[in-house]
Amino acid sequence: MQNIALLAVARGDKPADRVLRNGRIVNVLSGDIEEADIALCGDRIAGVGAGYAGEEEVDLQGAFVAPGLIDAHVHIESSLCLPSQYAAAVVPRGVTTVAADPHEIANVAGVDGVRFMAECSKALPLQVVLMAPSAVPATHMETSGAVLSAEDLAGLLEEGTVHGLAELMNFPGTIQGDPEVLAKIETFSGRPRDGHAPALSGQPLNAYAAAGPGSDHECATVEEAAEKLARGLYVLIREATNARNLHTLLPLVNERNNRRICFCTDDRMPGDLMEQGSIDHILREAISFGIEPVTAFRIATLNSAEWFGLHDRGAIAPGRRADLMVFDDLSSPAATLVYAGGRLWAKDGNLLHERSLTQASVPAAVSSSVRVAWDAFNLRIPATGTGLRVIGSLQDQVLTEERILAPLIEDGQAVADPARDILKMAVVDRHTASGATGLGFIQGFGLHRGAIAGTVAHDHHNLVVIGADDESMTTAARIVAEMGGGLAVAEGRQSLETLPLPVAGLMSDRPLGEVRVRYDSLLDAAHELGSSIRDPFMAMSFMALEVIPKLKLTDLGLVDVEAFDFVDLFVSE
Repeated sequence: MQNIALLAVARGDKPADRVLRNGRIVNVLSGDIEEADIALCGDRIAGVGAGYAGEEEVDLQGAFVAPGLIDAHVHIESSLCLPSQYAAAVVPRGVTTVAADPHEIANVAGVDGVRFMAECSKALPLQVVLMAPSAVPATHMETSGAVLSAEDLAGLLEEGTVHGLAELMNFPGTIQGDPEVLAKIETFSGRPRDGHAPALSGQPLNAYAAAGPGSDHECATVEEAAEKLARGLYVLIREATNARNLHTLLPLVNERNNRRICFCTDDRMPGDLMEQGSIDHILREAISFGIEPVTAFRIATLNSAEWFGLHDRGAIAPGRRADLMVFDDLSSPAATLVYAGGRLWAKDGNLLHERSLTQASVPAAVSSSVRVAWDAFNLRIPATGTGLRVIGSLQDQVLTEERILAPLIEDGQAVADPARDILKMAVVDRHTASGATGLGFIQGFGLHRGAIAGTVAHDHHNLVVIGADDESMTTAARIVAEMGGGLAVAEGRQSLETLPLPVAGLMSDRPLGEVRVRYDSLLDAAHELGSSIRDPFMAMSFMALEVIPKLKLTDLGLVDVEAFDFVDLFVSE
């Protein structure tokens, strides 16, 4: 009988559960700042305006009130924590809804992984809107822990576990009309279908948009984003830990196009979440850049709600969810109070009712996920050419370059050359113990000695290791496997720092603050070994992702993403 009570409160016939008085509402519908009271009934807004009485009354004393912020695309697994701990980090900052793509855990544990994330997300102050992973595996050029067919995704949709189709990462297959890709798209007809189309333009972009995806978060230039907007896609401006596109793309935003733009974080590590924040950080940066505050809030709330068809939120209006962010400074919004579903969940940056954030038990399907054929493990690379294809890692980008460089050869073997910042890289199948190992070289990580390794490697999440010598690489790889998944730094035979990630080799079962401390120690150790990258572990996790150009390495070999095929490590000049 919630609607009966809601209407009674809205008419003024019954006291509200709570009335927020003397607030200045950021009205993303009208574009105005509106001085009014807000009456709440249960988890809904019953009325906006004067004349309401409440069982509880809160005097906001002229503070601003905005809708709860919405993250238009995030992988919760990248926080290295379970959803309850992720919620504890972002809700106090005003984020009350996230559109989450669980394709990280799905690539390890399939539908069991998706259902686990759904179970973990129940009864949280954060509304986790799960999207169905569209690319498990991402392509045929990797070994994944699972395969999700169109039929599998249809089952998740039918049971109500997922809301729409997550990023269509296989953009070549989408463009070429791959039957399985098209079947997944058709399964989610009438539902939001997210895109992933790095650098697409012209006729390939036309084909991609015609296939059905309605958004893209991979834009790297204003020109690229403007073309995608013009072809009907929502543009999700991303500011992740490793892919920082916000300041490059903010000049795109104007009064003519801002209704088709959203904000997203995609992948944010613990340190960034705790120090900078989430969508709240992007919001402040946008306003500081010069975006009009109400417009910036609209991009961070209403636009995302409309793209995902979440018409019960995204604005302060009767009947919508009572997800509210209260703050004092319109030029630099920082939440002082956060209401989620009508309940006060955070005050002055601190989460209330933390003990009520229960954690789901971890089933066997998402643990014990590291299986490596060590008898087949071999890092030796016989030199067979005079030129070497080297992955060129770029600071704060997931895009890479292809560099043809002369190899350093010792006893007929191509080896790492730290003096030229050419490190060896290996990607090892950790799902099926097949022994499959892709070997290559990478430039841009700056290690002078030692190695880093981890089981966080988008999207297949095989065991990846980058190092200055084979012994350090072997040590780091074995440490990660012995932990049952995680991240490690090693030098020679010595373990320097570790972070166990026992949940699918992707997430810890510990609090975010504790994970952040361990992660920061990893970063310090990597930097002590010479790494020049702000976050080498996040950067490493994308060097095996064969759906983002140009050159990537999987357990099956070196991939030219633009050609969508394997290429030889060596070339003859």
